[in-house]
Amino acid sequence: MRGGTSKALMFHRHDLPVDTDLWPELFVAALGANDPYGRQLDGMGGGISSLSKVCVVSPSGRPGTDIDYSFFQLTPTTESVDLSASCGNMAAAVGPFAVDEGLVSPVGTEARVRIFSTNTARMIHSTFSLDQGKAAVDGKMSLPGVAGLGSPVRLEFKDPGGGATGRLLPTGKPIDEIRLPGSKPISASMADAGNPCVFIEARDLGLTGTEMPDDLEQNPEILERLEVIRCWASVAMGIARDIGEARRIPGIPKVAFLSPAQDMTTLAGECVAATDCDITVRMISVGQPHRAIPVTGALCMAVAARVNGSLVSRMLDTTRCSSELRLAHPSGVASVDARIEQRDDTWYAESAIIHRTARRLMDGHIYVAAARTLGLGIVR
Repeated sequence: MRGGTSKALMFHRHDLPVDTDLWPELFVAALGANDPYGRQLDGMGGGISSLSKVCVVSPSGRPGTDIDYSFFQLTPTTESVDLSASCGNMAAAVGPFAVDEGLVSPVGTEARVRIFSTNTARMIHSTFSLDQGKAAVDGKMSLPGVAGLGSPVRLEFKDPGGGATGRLLPTGKPIDEIRLPGSKPISASMADAGNPCVFIEARDLGLTGTEMPDDLEQNPEILERLEVIRCWASVAMGIARDIGEARRIPGIPKVAFLSPAQDMTTLAGECVAATDCDITVRMISVGQPHRAIPVTGALCMAVAARVNGSLVSRMLDTTRCSSELRLAHPSGVASVDARIEQRDDTWYAESAIIHRTARRLMDGHIYVAAARTLGLGIVR
C-alpha cells in the first residue's frame, strides 16, 4: 500500500512466523534489501528508504484500541531492519487496511480506527470516509509528492511526546549547543514527538535551506556531517550510549536543517512562495535526503515550534503564523497542527494532527528466494 509519500508491504501478523526473530530475514528478502547496487531489483522495494518499509497489523486486545501496528524500516543497501521508529506516512494506510481486511467493521459513511503504535507505545486515531463499506480512495485532496488526488485520511497522534526517550525535550532544554571536533559550536533543538528529531540551521552548514535531495546526495561531506550531528544528538537524547551505537540505530533521531520561509521550486517544478509557508525544512531519514518530509518528523517539528525558545520557534514570523504550521519541503508544503502545554516548567504534547491519503496498490503473494531465508525452513 501507499501511505502518504511512502510505500510498504502490509502483513497480517497471523501470516508471519510465530517466532519474530525470523521476521528480519524474511523482510530483507521480500523487499530485496541488502542490495549493493541499491536498486532492490530482486524484491518489492523501490531503491530509497521511503519505499523500503514493512507494516505488520493485527487486531488489538488493548482496552480502547482496535488495531496494533508495528513498523519496520529497511535500507536498500544493508540488511538492517530497524524498529526503533514509527512511520506516520504508513500510519495513514493502517486504518484503511484494517477496514478493507475486515479487522474492524465501521458503520455509516465514516470510519474511526484507534491504532496502537507498538514502536512508540502511543495511540493514533485515523478517520476517513467509506465507500460501500470500504475505505474511500477517490477524493479531492492533493498531497505534495504524490501524483493525482485522493480521499483524505485524518491522523491524530495522541500524547506523542517522549515515545522513545520518555520526555518531549530529552535534554530538558529547548535549545542546546553542539560542539564537534574541528568545527565551531552550532545551536540545535532536540525534541521527541512522533519520533525524536534534531533541528539545526541550514546556514550553520553553509547551505541555503532550499537544496534538493539530489543536490545533497552528491555532497557526501554534508551528509556525513549531518550523520555526525545525528549521532551526537542520539547520545545527548539518551537513545544511544555512544557514537558507535548511534550509527547502528539509523532510524532515530532524524536530523533536519531549517531556514526561514523563502521562495523555492519543488521537485515537480512548481513554485512555492515565501508567503505560502512558515518555514523551510530538509530532513534526512535513514541516511537519505527525504524527497518530502516524514510525517513523524513534521509532527515533531510542529510540536517544537510551539515550545518557547526552540530553534524552530525562533525562525517563525509569529505575526503571520496560523494555528497550523506550514512546512515547505522538497515536494511542496505540509500543514500540521499541534497542541502542547506547559505544566510546572515542563512541556507536554497533547496531540498533533496531519492529513494524508492512502491507497491499496495490489494484494497477493510475494516469492522469496530460499537461499536468502535459510531460517524459514519451518515457519510455524
